Amino acid sequence: MQIAELEARTGLGRHALRYYERRGLLGTVPRIRGNYRDYPEKLVGEIRLLRSMQSMGFSLDEIRSVLDGVRARDINCADGARLVAEQRERIDKQISGLREVSRLLAREQKRLEANARRHGVALR
Repeated sequence: MQIAELEARTGLGRHALRYYERRGLLGTVPRIRGNYRDYPEKLVGEIRLLRSMQSMGFSLDEIRSVLDGVRARDINCADGARLVAEQRERIDKQISGLREVSRLLAREQKRLEANARRHGVALR
């Protein structure tokens, strides 16, 4: 597929896609007639994974290592499993931290709402 379709299917603009390509995150993108890039179908899912990991705070280097592992046909399974376990552990720690922040914010929200009610301020 050409870049316009990849843009439409991933929600990313061509500048972001080109940036990821320059950083080595899209793997090897073959060229077709007229020197156009021919983005493979599987790239749509890989870009979704990339964006999800990026939103969780993973660095582009960390994301590249995961994507390289996903793409590798001859990956050492033990190394791949270790890498995935490490990434999952990091995500689990982030989730735990986010839950704690959510609990603190909920407590603060209740305190503020109670103060507002005591002072006769209507809550929206």
